[in-house]
Amino acid sequence: MHRPEHQHTPASLRAEYKQRALAWALGITLVFLVAEAIGGWLAGSLALVADAAHMATDAAALGLALFASLLARRPATPARSYGFYRAEVLAALANAAFLILVCAGIFWEAFQRLLHPRPVDAPLMLAIALAGLAANGAAAWVLSRGALHRHDVNLRSAFLHVLGDLLGSVAAIAAGTIIWLTGWTPVDPLLSAAIGLLVLRSAWRVLWDSVEVLLEATPAYLDPGAIRAAMRTVPGVGDVHDLHVWTVTSGFIALSGHVEVDETRPWPAVLLDLAQVLRDRFGILHVTLQPEEPAGLPEAFRGCSLDSPEGLRSCLLPLAEETTTSQR
Repeated sequence: MHRPEHQHTPASLRAEYKQRALAWALGITLVFLVAEAIGGWLAGSLALVADAAHMATDAAALGLALFASLLARRPATPARSYGFYRAEVLAALANAAFLILVCAGIFWEAFQRLLHPRPVDAPLMLAIALAGLAANGAAAWVLSRGALHRHDVNLRSAFLHVLGDLLGSVAAIAAGTIIWLTGWTPVDPLLSAAIGLLVLRSAWRVLWDSVEVLLEATPAYLDPGAIRAAMRTVPGVGDVHDLHVWTVTSGFIALSGHVEVDETRPWPAVLLDLAQVLRDRFGILHVTLQPEEPAGLPEAFRGCSLDSPEGLRSCLLPLAEETTTSQR
C-alpha cells in the first residue's frame, strides 16, 4: 500500500509551507499580470492574451486558495466539529470549475481567430512570452517544492493554474518564433487551443478529486477490503461491519466502524491495537469504533447500518415516520 509522503510531515509545518508558497506565487503573478495583458493587446497575440487571462484567474485562484488555507487553521467548534478543513476542498472545486470555463473561452476565441486571422507583432510577443515564462516558472517552482501539491487538492488546484500559464508561455514563444520566421499566424490560436486541452484535462482531475472528497469516498490509495482484513487479525476481533473511510481534507483521513469483539480481551486493549494497526499500516489517525457482541442481535435490530437492506431501512425509518406524520 502506498501512503502519501506528506503524511510524515507535521500538519503545522505543512500548513505554514502552503501559506508561504501560495503568498509568494500570488505576489509573482500579480507583478507580471498587468505587463503581459498590455503586451498581449499591443502585440495582437491570442496566446499572450490567453496567458494573461490565465494569470488573472491565477491571481483569484491563488488568493482563494490562500484564504481557504488560512481559514482551515481555525479551531473546531461544537457547531463545526471538523473545523473549516473542507474550505480548502471547496476552494479547489471552485478553482477547477473556473479554470474549465477559462479553457472554454480560449477554445472559442481560438476558433474565431482561425476564421478571421489577425496580424501579430512577433518580436514583442516573443519578448513578453519569455518574461512570462520566467515569472510563471518561478511561481510553479515555489508551489511544487516538497511535492506537497501532489496530494494536497487545494495546493494542486492552484499549481494547475500556474502550470497552465507556464505552458501558455511556452506556446506563445513557439508561436512567436514560427510567426517571425514564416508569417503563419494560425499557429497562434492552434497552440493556444492545444495548451487549453492539456490544462482542461488536469482541471477535470482536480474537479473530480474535490467531488470525491465532498462525497466522502474512500481515498483511491486505500483498499477497504485490506483495511477490514487487517482489523480482523487483531486478537479479540470477530468481525467488522459498517466500515467507512473518508477524507476530511487532504492528508486528514477518518475512519469509523462497528467491531464485533469476543470476551477474550477487554475492549480498551483491542481498541489500542486496532488504532495502532490503522495508524502504522494505513496512515489513518482519526478513528471512531463501536464495539458489539458477535451477532448478539438480529441484523434488523442492530440499528442504522449501510451493510444490509434491513439496516438501511433502519437508517431511513425516522425520515419515513416524519413524512407519514406530516401527511396526516
